[in-house]
Amino acid sequence: MDDDLGAKVNAGGQGFNAGLIVLLVVVGILVTFLVGNYVLYVYAQKTLPPRKKKPVSKKKLKRERLKQGVSAPGE
Repeated sequence: MDDDLGAKVNAGGQGFNAGLIVLLVVVGILVTFLVGNYVLYVYAQKTLPPRKKKPVSKKKLKRERLKQGVSAPGE
């Protein structure tokens, strides 16, 4: 009798395949990674100050002013 009961339990518990478990774990880690990155991105957008632009060199400013037809000061 005990053997029959054990066979039924084994047959019912074999629904989880090893490949399915690995797939679920990998997908869970991937989803956790993506959600974590999104949360960090949103947090950084709210808390960090905007990035400062690189200072434009005087040479480039002079070139832009000459393109626009405005003479550079001191010339």
